[in-house]
Amino acid sequence: MLSRIGTRLTLMVLLAASTLAGTRNWPEFCGPDGSGRSESKRLPLTWNETNGVVWKTPLHGRAWSSPVVWKDQVWVTTATEDGRKLSAIAVDRNSGRILHDRVLFRVEKPQFAHKFNTYASPTPAIESGRVYVTFGSPGTACLDTRTGKTLWERTDFVCNHFRGAGSSPILDADRLYLNFDGSDHQYLVALDKKTGRTLWETRRGIDYKDLGPDGKPDSDGDWRKAYGTCRLTRLDGVPQLLSQGAKAMYGYDPSTGRELWRIEERTSHSAGTRPAVGFGMAFIPTGWSQGQILAIHPGKAGGVIDANAEIPADSPVQIVWRSKRGVPKKPSLLLVDDLLFAIDDNGVATCWEAQTGKMVWNERVGGNYSASPVAGPGRIYVCSEEGKVTVLATSRTFQKLAENQLGDGFMASPALSGNSLILRSKSALYRIGKN
Repeated sequence: MLSRIGTRLTLMVLLAASTLAGTRNWPEFCGPDGSGRSESKRLPLTWNETNGVVWKTPLHGRAWSSPVVWKDQVWVTTATEDGRKLSAIAVDRNSGRILHDRVLFRVEKPQFAHKFNTYASPTPAIESGRVYVTFGSPGTACLDTRTGKTLWERTDFVCNHFRGAGSSPILDADRLYLNFDGSDHQYLVALDKKTGRTLWETRRGIDYKDLGPDGKPDSDGDWRKAYGTCRLTRLDGVPQLLSQGAKAMYGYDPSTGRELWRIEERTSHSAGTRPAVGFGMAFIPTGWSQGQILAIHPGKAGGVIDANAEIPADSPVQIVWRSKRGVPKKPSLLLVDDLLFAIDDNGVATCWEAQTGKMVWNERVGGNYSASPVAGPGRIYVCSEEGKVTVLATSRTFQKLAENQLGDGFMASPALSGNSLILRSKSALYRIGKN
């Protein structure tokens, strides 16, 4: 009898430990499935530099990549301001102590990067035993998380990132997916995550030759440039890789790279967000210039449609609703239950009914925003470039629950790990919560 009780207790402890480890993990940009959400019910609400900070670890270099977490490790990338040294850093989640700090690539002649961007803006992807980092065409690598050693690397991808790389890698069971949308080449690839070998490469289907402003030939790379991160999902039961390039949103077969459908948005460019998914739809901000939010229903079979033209009723791709108000250029959208939330670049927060597009509220929070919002039960965290973290209620009524000032500004998006927030400011990494 005692042995059976002991066995049951051991199983309960192991299950609890497994559950805790699962809630700790934040394996890629916008979290476990790209949704930006955590189910932890004990996330912190208020803090400042002297209260609620478990640890603060200064980071060298200049980088906007977001932190990722696997069990007791937090990983980020960084770079020298001139882009000649590209590095990966691992920090102990419990203590903030630096575990690994490695220069992975040395670049003799770095490409140009806009002063608003950095040479280490793409966020890593992590899983048990391995972390995958990319700096765009200068280099992509897979590291052993225990030793920090390089398991494989690729430096042969060709892309002029024009204003710097921004797209982050994502993982599935066997593959690592990457976007390359520059002024010269626009394509995406799937790599064998074990070896780094290319499984498929697909060039963007849109013709960029006559897609500049006012329909004139494009001499400005911005109109071919994009910064977005892919999203794996199932729509109408069909596995799809959603990938946003300049001037179009695409659905691909993740196993082959075959284009299934695309929606062209020729009046906008330089998309930089990650799609939200729910109710059989994908929710997508289309980018800069005359950007809008599209709620699209792709269907099982695809085609090519113009987002600004009349769409036939029998088209397999449909735009369910659209909004030209509250459109973010850099922060991703956040779907919580039946509500869609956004914080735009200029600090205006908006809530829509996800299925209808009806605006529920639209309120100014203040500040400037590049980081994507994240959510726990009942609350949303938005991090400003000035260092303010505002906590909003996930409700049909606009409610500001708290304001917290910290650090020297946030360009990176937060990670939610267990009952803590992992925040990267412009110069340091923080763990906020209880130890």
